[in-house]
Amino acid sequence: MRPFLRDQVAAQTLRWRLWAPVAFGAGCAVYFGFKVEPPLWALLLAAVLATGLWGGTRRLGWSRARTLPLMLLACLALGMAAAKLRSDAVAAPIAPTLAEPTVIEAWVVDVDSPGSAGPRVILAPVRIEGLAPEDTPVRIRATVRGVAPEPGQAIRLFAILNPPPAPAAPGAYDFGRNAWFQRMGGVAFALGETRPAWLERAPWRLRAVMAVNGMRYDLAQRIVARQGARAGGVAAAMTTGHEAWLDPAEVEIMRDSGLAHILSISGLHMAVVGGFAFFLARFLIAAIPWLALRVPGKKVAAWVGLIAVGSYLVVSGSPPPAERAAVTASIAFLAILLDRQAITMHALAVAAFVVLLLQPEAIVTPGFQMSFAATAALVALVEAWPQRPREISAPWPILAVQRVGAWVGAAVLASLVAGAATGPFALQHFNRTAMYGLGANLATAPLSDFLIMPALAIGAVLEPLGLGGLFLWLAAKGIELMLAIGEWTAGLPGAVRTVASAPSIALPVAFLGVLFCCLWRGPLRWLGLPLAAAVLVWPRPAPPDVWIGDGGTQTAYVAAGEAVVLRPGVRQFAVDVWSRRRGLAAVERPVEGWTCERTSCRPQTAGPLALWWGARAPSAEDLDAMCRSASVVSVRAVVVSLPASCRARLVLDGRDYAQGGAVELSRDDGGGWRALWTAQVRGERPWSRYGNTAAD
Repeated sequence: MRPFLRDQVAAQTLRWRLWAPVAFGAGCAVYFGFKVEPPLWALLLAAVLATGLWGGTRRLGWSRARTLPLMLLACLALGMAAAKLRSDAVAAPIAPTLAEPTVIEAWVVDVDSPGSAGPRVILAPVRIEGLAPEDTPVRIRATVRGVAPEPGQAIRLFAILNPPPAPAAPGAYDFGRNAWFQRMGGVAFALGETRPAWLERAPWRLRAVMAVNGMRYDLAQRIVARQGARAGGVAAAMTTGHEAWLDPAEVEIMRDSGLAHILSISGLHMAVVGGFAFFLARFLIAAIPWLALRVPGKKVAAWVGLIAVGSYLVVSGSPPPAERAAVTASIAFLAILLDRQAITMHALAVAAFVVLLLQPEAIVTPGFQMSFAATAALVALVEAWPQRPREISAPWPILAVQRVGAWVGAAVLASLVAGAATGPFALQHFNRTAMYGLGANLATAPLSDFLIMPALAIGAVLEPLGLGGLFLWLAAKGIELMLAIGEWTAGLPGAVRTVASAPSIALPVAFLGVLFCCLWRGPLRWLGLPLAAAVLVWPRPAPPDVWIGDGGTQTAYVAAGEAVVLRPGVRQFAVDVWSRRRGLAAVERPVEGWTCERTSCRPQTAGPLALWWGARAPSAEDLDAMCRSASVVSVRAVVVSLPASCRARLVLDGRDYAQGGAVELSRDDGGGWRALWTAQVRGERPWSRYGNTAAD
């Protein structure tokens, strides 16, 4: 085995540097894994020492076997320091939970995706009643009534203001952390109609952002007017990122069929737009002999591709996934300009480094993990793809059959490879897998790549001139066919399967396995397959017996493998997140056997739990009745004293939820309760200072 292993190691001579961004990303992830915010000086000192040690050993001429671990250690330390610097750089005020509704005067920065309660907008507050200027958040997200105001308008709201909410369950998606890095310090819910406000002139940077967003919103309205609400809503989301016209039922169908990624502007869209612009420019240059003899067609086309990617990034609103995709595409075009190969693992490594330097928080987001895992897998496939000799003087029917067969085979294999690479992240983050997603994506890929996206790109450019009708019509026909394929796929038996999340350690193990399969050159790469399958095969712990949402306004208990929800339709998003994470189907509580009133719900006989969601504390009689009928009693308000019947019960009140957020309760062997709070998982971080208690 020694000669074989020696050859395998020798084959990695130019591959060791590819592990540098992996170590850098691991350092970013370690920073986000801390339970207590580390001091900046300690991380900077560690980065300086580790980098100095690595650089010193290289100057001394140490062998690569000795310097490689030091390089990875230096990148790890630099990743932690970069994440800390980024967190401190974006620090902004977070709104506390105000006791009463307040008046907000703000500029409308952008229109956000609608929620279950209505349209939502991103605001730049100028004044918030009850908050000093230095305590006013830089941005807030507000749910408004009626028609959403357009970007650039000055509005006045009477609303309930809260900090960004904590995760719906321990370990679930942390909106507050993402909001921290977007400098979004609060969420508001309007209690009345939106009114105009008269504010001082906004700063020039804010005016520029609102002008761009206004242009995007106007383009989205034009697209919807041309194509209708059904196709136009999808087209607007794919072009401008605005999801205000998307039908929730259509979105659910796209998820169940595995086509939801088409609605989110990311790598696929950037690749299609940039690639279409590149090949179109190169074709036009080659079609003009005088021009083809005087300009480097490939490099000019690369400049056109760069401009197209940059323009699409602006039109799409620059969401984080689009920014990461734009960086990756730009590096590919820059490689062409520098006479380098565009699609290589080294170019992807540079792109990962750039993205993580600019946005270290991306390492804990599903979009970054899935996009770079899929891209690495596809680049590895390109590296391993056999280069067939070109045919000489072959009849065109044979060539046509061979080219079509090769394209179909490449498309199937690419979908399989990308799906396998992103599978662990989809299972862990979204807890659902579209069983027929491969077939749906293979059927819609030609539509999306060769009709919908190119037609939308040309139509969006020409629509401000009133000339985009034909191209938008073609795109609408393609979208209608794509939606029909999605509906048929989602309607098949067993189209969606829900999978419980594995323990947190399983995802880093799977990520490492996927990267080892992609970055290692040679047959030993398949040693990464067992690691890549960690999320799939890792044993799931038993689900908790009881879940209580943040604020104590919603709860569920587990019975017969189902999550029985006490208040159907209330905080449904949190219920869905928790039940999917635990692999449970959410069902409504039985009508019989329960006594439910306006502010409370309790079992009539001995049951698992009772819930009081009223803002006022229950009376002694109400508490006594709940404690006599349930093992766990949850009270939203603060309880001052407990009756004797509650001594043998677990009673949680408003003080517990204010400190801990949502909680999962499990019975221990002795009959007691073990509690896992959201605050325990989040730790004491800048984005977790507020937000554990949400408004009802």
